[in-house]
Amino acid sequence: MLFNSYIFIFVFLPITLLVFFGLARFRLTKVAVVWLTITSFYFYGYWSIPYLALMLISVVFNHQMGRAIDRAIDNVDPKTNQAKTLLWIGIIVNLLIISYYKYANFFISSLNSVLSTTITSPEIILPLGISFYTFTQIAYLVDAYRGETKGYKYDLLTYSLFVTFFPQLVAGPILRHDELILQFRQLRSFVFSHKNMALGLTMFSLGLSKKVLIADNLSSWVAPVFNNAEAVSFIEAWVGALSYTFQLYFDFSGYSDMAIGLGLMFNIRLPINFDSPYKAISITDFWRRWHITLSNFLRDYLYIPLGGSRRGELRRYINLLLTMLLGGLWHGAGWTYVIWGGLHGIYLSINHWWRKLNIPLPKLLAWSVTFIAVVVGWVLFRAKTLPDGMEILQAMVGMKGIVIPGEAQGKLAVLTKFGLQLQSWKDFVYLPEVNGSKFLSMVVLVGLTLCATLLPNTQQILQKLKPTWWWAAWVGVLASFCLLSLNRVSEFLYFQF
Repeated sequence: MLFNSYIFIFVFLPITLLVFFGLARFRLTKVAVVWLTITSFYFYGYWSIPYLALMLISVVFNHQMGRAIDRAIDNVDPKTNQAKTLLWIGIIVNLLIISYYKYANFFISSLNSVLSTTITSPEIILPLGISFYTFTQIAYLVDAYRGETKGYKYDLLTYSLFVTFFPQLVAGPILRHDELILQFRQLRSFVFSHKNMALGLTMFSLGLSKKVLIADNLSSWVAPVFNNAEAVSFIEAWVGALSYTFQLYFDFSGYSDMAIGLGLMFNIRLPINFDSPYKAISITDFWRRWHITLSNFLRDYLYIPLGGSRRGELRRYINLLLTMLLGGLWHGAGWTYVIWGGLHGIYLSINHWWRKLNIPLPKLLAWSVTFIAVVVGWVLFRAKTLPDGMEILQAMVGMKGIVIPGEAQGKLAVLTKFGLQLQSWKDFVYLPEVNGSKFLSMVVLVGLTLCATLLPNTQQILQKLKPTWWWAAWVGVLASFCLLSLNRVSEFLYFQF
């Protein structure tokens, strides 16, 4: 079930809210938790009943492993072999499950390519959200081993709601146990709040508008370029790259806003997962703003355990590269994802090395370098194959010639003396049109750049939100326009990761 679907907005969500707060009103808080857990399972099972069983098995297994680790720590020293053995068993089982469903075909195809074998790949459909609920539970097991879950004594029902709470189930944010469960243990979470409902509806509507009005419309601008990578020109390559850059931005930002908005409707504050990443003035700053909970997970459960920066500069760079390589692999089973992760590992290493030189860049230059580096990464991230990605990058840097719009006898004809080529707008096959004009598509991309870098983000807008009729009317019009635009329901891009 998708957030941007009529059945979710007009059936599932209203019924879930009404029954939840109806039960809470009669002080049946335990039953309300049961109801919310059941509806969360139904939300997931609506997509696939068989994979609902897989998630149930995963939840029960990790809950029991967490309790076993807790008992091992209670009995003796927390670093005993028993606790460590249980932790590794839990991590390995989780990784085996996700490796089979997400990476089996990738490993087999890579093996066939390297060894010239003909091993048949099984037909496997990637379970929705498996990366998110698996990483959430691995973090829980590590926290249990560290002794951070002692004293909470989560029963299976509470733990199940922590993992499956539907606003964050399929695309994050990746939660830690104390970020959600403790909120459901507070009585005020069960008291209907007009303020939280207003904030939640506003956040949800803003997120829906990003998805429906911007990201979905950009999807048709992206495919022609990436499907014809070898044929695109300089301008077409840049338009395709920027279109995907903003499609992914507004798609993921929209989902993050909708998830936080849904949480607020239930008086639950989910962590911010997206904080204007295209305003970043360094790659380090970018990863503090983009998919924040994943960045925190990679830092706390991978980079720091590997040694972080505690073992010298060379080891720091190796740890950064390993962390980002695995972060890239987490996003998808393909070499383009791995290379994208490795590229960001190199970016981060260069960023840390530059900071040691203590040579600050002008803010505009720092932003420009960061933004272009991110766009280059997104080209590889989106490309079907590495050769396709390299074809587009070559076109973007002018290695295939720089062809710009213009007439041979026009004002720009003088540019041909500098090696530039002129071409009529209609001859740019892969440029999208806006109201019949290909030029306007470039104006739109410039406008989106300004929106993403200059305007306040959703969190900042909500800080200024006042419960007035004007605000209500504005949000109502925006939401209505989005609902009227739901002529085709599309998945969020991060569902495939």
